[in-house]
Amino acid sequence: MEQDYSGQQFFLDINTRIRDLEERQKIIQDRTLLIGKSLIEEREKSFLEIQNMKKTLFQVKEDVLRSKEIIQRMAEQLSDTAKREELMILQRQFDLFREE
Repeated sequence: MEQDYSGQQFFLDINTRIRDLEERQKIIQDRTLLIGKSLIEEREKSFLEIQNMKKTLFQVKEDVLRSKEIIQRMAEQLSDTAKREELMILQRQFDLFREE
């Protein structure tokens, strides 16, 4: 009888341990799924942020190129204006000499 009781106790202990292991496995599986889901969400979030940064960078590059072109045109116009002013001064001097 004693042997039967200890045999039953042994199987009860094994069943309890198996249930504990199964529960641990289920908890680990749930955690793994949550971590995977979080990882996928973070990846998607990072991907969207990178896409937005690329768009912004492209816009900034275009703005810089436009600014360079505008500055270059302004510089050309200023140099042309300076030349005109110099020619006007020379024309006045020439007119002064001609009048004499």
